[in-house]
Amino acid sequence: MEANPDFVAMEKRLLEKWEKNKIVDQYLHKNKNSKKTFSFQDGPITANNPMGVHHAWGRTYKDLWQKFNNLIGNRQRFRNGFDCQGLWVEVEVEKELGLKSKKDIENLVPGDKHASIAKFVQLCKDHVYKFSKIQTEQSKHLGYFMDWDHSYYTMTDENNYMIWQFLKKCYENGWIYKGNSSVPWCPRCETAISQHEMLTENYKELVHESVYLKFKIQNPKSQSNSKSKIPNSKFYIPNSYLLVWTTTPWTIPANIAVAVDKNITYVLIEKENKEQIWLAKDAIERVFKKEKVKVIKTVKGDKLAGLKYEGPFDHLEAVNRVANSNPKTFHTVVITDERILPITTTEGTGLVHTAVSAGVEDFLLGKKYGLPMIPVIEDNADYLPGLDWLSGKNAKKHPEIIIDFLKTHKNGEYLLYTERYKHRYPACWRCKTELVWKVADEWYIAMDLCPLQNQKSNTKTLKQRMVEVAKKIKWMPEFGLERELDWLKNMHDWLISKKNRYWGLALPIYECSNCKTFEILGSKEELKKRAVKGIEKMNGQSPHKPFIDDVEIKCQKCGKLIKRIPDVGNPWLDAGIVEYSTISENNKNEPLYSANKEKWRKWFPVDFITESFPGQFKNWFYAQIAMSTVMENEAPFKQVLGFATMMGEDGRPMHKSWGNYINFHEGAEKIGVDVMRWIFARQNPADNLLFGYKKTDEVRRQFYLILWNIYKFFVEYALLDKFDIKKKKEKRKNSKKIENILDIWIMNRLMWLIDTSYKNYSQYNVKDVALEVEGFVSDLSTWYIRRSRDRVWVNSEDKEDQNSFYSTLQKVLENLMIIISPIMPFLTDEIYTNLTGKKSVHLSNWPNIPKEYDFKIDKDMILVREICEVGRRFRKEKQIKMRQPLSEAIIALPSERQFIIQSNLEDYHNLIKQELNVKSIKLAKGKNISVEFNTKITQDLINEGILRDLVRAIQEQRKLLGVKAEDKVDQNSFYSTLQKVLENLMIIISPIMPFLTDEIYTNLTGKKSVHLSNWPNIPKEYDFKIDKDMILVREICEVGRRFRKEKQIKMRQPLSEAIIALPSERQFIIQSNLEDYHNLIKQELNVKSIKLAKGKNISVEFNTKITQDLINEGILRDLVRAIQEQRKLLGVKAEDKVDIIVSSDLVFNQVWLSKRVLARKITRGEKLVVEK
Repeated sequence: MEANPDFVAMEKRLLEKWEKNKIVDQYLHKNKNSKKTFSFQDGPITANNPMGVHHAWGRTYKDLWQKFNNLIGNRQRFRNGFDCQGLWVEVEVEKELGLKSKKDIENLVPGDKHASIAKFVQLCKDHVYKFSKIQTEQSKHLGYFMDWDHSYYTMTDENNYMIWQFLKKCYENGWIYKGNSSVPWCPRCETAISQHEMLTENYKELVHESVYLKFKIQNPKSQSNSKSKIPNSKFYIPNSYLLVWTTTPWTIPANIAVAVDKNITYVLIEKENKEQIWLAKDAIERVFKKEKVKVIKTVKGDKLAGLKYEGPFDHLEAVNRVANSNPKTFHTVVITDERILPITTTEGTGLVHTAVSAGVEDFLLGKKYGLPMIPVIEDNADYLPGLDWLSGKNAKKHPEIIIDFLKTHKNGEYLLYTERYKHRYPACWRCKTELVWKVADEWYIAMDLCPLQNQKSNTKTLKQRMVEVAKKIKWMPEFGLERELDWLKNMHDWLISKKNRYWGLALPIYECSNCKTFEILGSKEELKKRAVKGIEKMNGQSPHKPFIDDVEIKCQKCGKLIKRIPDVGNPWLDAGIVEYSTISENNKNEPLYSANKEKWRKWFPVDFITESFPGQFKNWFYAQIAMSTVMENEAPFKQVLGFATMMGEDGRPMHKSWGNYINFHEGAEKIGVDVMRWIFARQNPADNLLFGYKKTDEVRRQFYLILWNIYKFFVEYALLDKFDIKKKKEKRKNSKKIENILDIWIMNRLMWLIDTSYKNYSQYNVKDVALEVEGFVSDLSTWYIRRSRDRVWVNSEDKEDQNSFYSTLQKVLENLMIIISPIMPFLTDEIYTNLTGKKSVHLSNWPNIPKEYDFKIDKDMILVREICEVGRRFRKEKQIKMRQPLSEAIIALPSERQFIIQSNLEDYHNLIKQELNVKSIKLAKGKNISVEFNTKITQDLINEGILRDLVRAIQEQRKLLGVKAEDKVDQNSFYSTLQKVLENLMIIISPIMPFLTDEIYTNLTGKKSVHLSNWPNIPKEYDFKIDKDMILVREICEVGRRFRKEKQIKMRQPLSEAIIALPSERQFIIQSNLEDYHNLIKQELNVKSIKLAKGKNISVEFNTKITQDLINEGILRDLVRAIQEQRKLLGVKAEDKVDIIVSSDLVFNQVWLSKRVLARKITRGEKLVVEK
C-alpha cells in the first residue's frame, strides 16, 4: 500500500464504482419499508452558476444528516431542489446576450415584444437547466446522495400554482393590498428591491460628494396667499437660511420639508459676511471648522416648526406645480417622529432634508403630516419631464449636474460647500448597481392591520401569528430565534411584486381599472374556469410571461374584461412554499398537499432544514414561516441548523479579485472532497469558517493521513502475519473473552464513541462527532497501536494474542468507518469494503452496543496515560532519553486513585513499564500524581539502551531506503559491513587506545571487553589485489576533480560524459569489474556515462555541453546541499524531519526530494525556507 496515495484519484474511482454498481440507488431504497421516517427539506440552490466551496459546506450538512438517518433505518425522501426564477437568473442571461436594458429584452425578436419576451423566458429556463445539470454533477462529486432524477424546480407548475393558492388565502383574509410608497429601486434592473433583498452584505463602502445646502427662510409678506398664516414668523430675518446636509444631491429637486428634533438645541449663527444660518448647536464646530461665527439666537427645535423657506429648484415646472397646489405644506419645517426619522448631531447639521418621494423615512414622515410628493425620476433613474434641463439626464450617473447648478445659480447663494463623504450605501443584491428611491405602486402582504381589512380588535395580525409559529421551532444555535423575532418585529409589510421583469412567478392578481377592485385566482383550474379569452395560448405553456398575460377574465363586480397585472413575484415566494409543493409520492406526480393530505402529514412539518444564517432570517426562513402560517397556521419545520459565512483564509470575504475564492472543482481537485467535508463537519457552525489550502493541509496531516496510516498498518501487517479476515470472523463468535487490556480498552472506547456519536448526530451536533473521532483516532494511533507493535510480525511470540490484536483492530476500523461515513463518504467506503468484502459502507446499519461493555475502563486508562505523561516529563527534565531503560519507577498516587491501578495490576503495570521503559514499578501515596525513577544505570541497562538505539537507527535507515516491512536487509549490506569493520578496527588499535576502543566494541558486540578478544582471522577468499584496483579508481576521480576545478565547473553540476584516457596496461583493471567501477566513477565525478581511451598517462576530460535537463539536475543538487546546510544551522538531528518551502519555479520529484532531505512537508514559496 502507498504511504501517500492519490486520494483525489481514489474518490473519482469510487464515484465510478458507485455508478456502475448502482450503490446510490440501493442507498435511496435501503429503508423503503421502514415505518420510521426522517423528513428533510432541501433549501433550493440557485441554478445560476457552478458551485463554490462555500456551497459545499451547506450541502455537506444536508447530506451527512440524511446519511446518518439512513444508517439508523429511517425512510426518507432524498429530494434535492433548484431555485430557478428571479433577477439572479435574468441578470446572468442578460450578460450572456449582451443586453443592457429592458428595451433590449423586448426587442430580442426585432419588432415583436411578445415573441421577444417568450424567447427571453425560454433562455432563462435553458440557463437554469444548464446549471442545474452542472450543480448535480458537482454535488455527486461531493458524495451527496440524492434522488437526482427527481429534483424539484421552483419554476414548475406545481410550485407556481401552490403559490397562487397561498396568495388566494391571503386575499381571502384581507392581507393583500396595493400600496403607493417610496421604495428602494434598482435603476439598472428597473424594479423595486424588497426589504428582504436589502441585505447587509449588499451595502458597499462608497465615497459620494455630499452637499451642505442653504434653504432661504421665506418672507411672510412675499406669500401670494395672504390668508396663509406662518407660525413662528417672528424668526424670519432677512438673509437667513436653514442649513441641511445630504449625501444624495440628486434628491434635492424633490425636497418638500426640513425636519427638526424638538429636543435638540438649534442656534442662529452669523458669519463674517453677515449671512445668518440655522443649525444644531452641536454641529457648529464640525460644519464651520476654523471659520469664525457668532451665535445670535438659541432655541429648541419645536420653535422652528412651521417656518417656510425657498429652494434652488422652485422655478422648475414640476416643482412649481406641487408648490402652487400645496401652499400650506410645501417647503415647511416639521418636527420629526423619532420612530420614523431619528435625527442625530454627530453628522450633518441637525436639520434634515426631506424628499417625500425619494426615501422610505421621508415618505413615512410625509404620510404622517400629509405632505405632498414631487416624483423626480423614471424607472431607469432618468429625471422626469417638467424638470427643465435635468429631464432625460440620469440622476445617479450624473450627480455633478446638481452640484454644478448650485455653484452657479444666483451666484451660489444656496450652496455652503461640498465635501467628499465615505459611507455604506446599498446596492442591488443581484447586479450591484447603486440603488435609488422612488415612489411606485407595488403589491404587499400586510403584516399588521391591513387598510382593506375590517378586523375585530381581538383578531391576531399575520405578524403576531408568525411570531407564535417561530417560537415553536427549535433554532440551532439558540440565538437564531432571537434574530428571527427581531426581524419579524421590525419587518414592514411584505413587498411581493416586481415591476418591469419577465422571468418569475406570474402574480395571479387581476385588477379592474373601471371599478378599482382586484381579485386573486388560486389555481390552474380556477384560471381555466374564469378565462374568457386567451386561454388557448396557454396550451403547452407554463404559467409564465408572456402567455399568461394573454388570458382575460371578467371582473366579478362590473363585468369588464380584465388582465393579470404585468408584475412578477418576489422570488422568496418560490422557495417559501416548498414544504407544500414538493412533498409528493416517490418525488413525482402531484403535491400530496393537494392529492392526499393524510399522506402529506406523514412528512409535515419537516423534521429538519439547514442553511447559512446571514440573510436567511430575512429570506427563506421568513418566507417559509409566513407562507406556512397562512396555509396551516403551523411551523413548516421542527428544527433548523444555521451556519455562518465562509471567509478566505486571510479573514476577508471570498472574492475572485482578491485571489482567495475557491470554486468547487478546484477545491475537489487540490484538496479532496473528504478533507473538505471533514473541515466543514468539525467547524462550530455559529462561527465564520476561514477556509484555504493551509487549513486543509493541516487537517489532512493531523487527521486524514493518520487514519489512512492506521489502516495501512493493519493491512500490511495482517498480510505479513497471514491473518485471514473471513476465518477469524467466523471464529470470533465462538472465541473466548478478550484478555489483553489494550484490546478491552479500545473496544470500550469504540462503544463509547458509538454511543456519543449517535447522541451528537441526533442532536445535530456534528462538530462534537468530528472532534470526538479525532480524539479516538489519536488514541488508536498513539496508544493502542504504538503499545501493540510488539504483538505483530517478528515482534510477536504469542499467536493467539496477535490474532486478538488483528481481530480487535479490524472490528474497530469497520465500526469507525460506519460512524464517520456520513462525513467522509469516500475513504470510509474504500476501507470498509476492503475489510468486510461488502458492497458499501453506505448500505450498512448503525452499530449496536453489547450490554457487557463497561465505559469505566476508559477512565482507568486515562490514569495510566497520565502517569506515563508525568514520567516522560521527568525523563525530559533529567535529560534521560526514553530509549535508555531504567530499573524502577516510583509512582505516587492519591489514595482514591490507587485502586484503579490495582484493579488490573499486572496489565496496567506492564503498560506503564513498557511505556516508561522501566523494569519494575513501586506504588506510593501522594496528593497528586508524581513519577520518579531510580536513575542508577547498570552496564546491562546501558547495553540494552545501546541496542534500542541501534534498532531505531536501523529502522530509520530501512525507511530511507524504502524497505518494506517484510523485506530482509542483505547481510553484506552497508550496515553489516561497517559494523564488522568497526569491530575489527577496535581490536587492531586496542593496544594503543584502550578506552575508546572498549566503549565502541562493547556497544557494537554486547561482549564484556575488547581486551578479552582475539586477533581477527583472515578468510582465504579475500584478495588483496583489489586495493590496487581501487587506487586506480580513486586516481581517475582525483584527475577528474582537478579538471572540473580548472574549468570552474562545480561538482554539483551533472555532465553528460567523461572521456578517461589510460595506459594500455592499466585499462584491464577498470574493465575487470566494469559496472561496479564505472558506477563509482560516475557517482564521484557526477557524469551520466564513461568512455575509455588510450593514453600515456591518466587524463580525464568532459563533454561540457550542458543540456536543460543537466542544468535542472544541478539546481536540484544545489537545493539538496542548501537544505542540508540549513538543517545543520538549525541543529536538526539526522533522523528528524523538517518542513521546507521551495521556490515555485523549481521542477522536481517531490518523493525523491523528501527522502533525500527528510522532508515532512514541501510547499511552494518565493525562497528556500527550512523549519523544524
